[in-house]
Amino acid sequence: MDETEAGKQKFLEVVKGVDQSVQVVIPVTPSNSLFLISLTKGANRKFITVPEDDLIDLPHEASIEVKIAKMVKEVVAAL
Repeated sequence: MDETEAGKQKFLEVVKGVDQSVQVVIPVTPSNSLFLISLTKGANRKFITVPEDDLIDLPHEASIEVKIAKMVKEVVAAL
């Protein structure tokens, strides 16, 4: 598993830790070094952008995990 895939797995774990019912779609490759990630709950969908570097560093950096978890919580609350 490469570092991007490890980051995607960790991102999924963070989302599931916030809300099990949220469906996540992460693109295969970034666009302009950003991943446009779709979070869907029921009929509601929101998009968040995550820098490629943050996704790669997510499994190893606690500060990035805290930042991503905060962003996910805010978006899920709005769904």
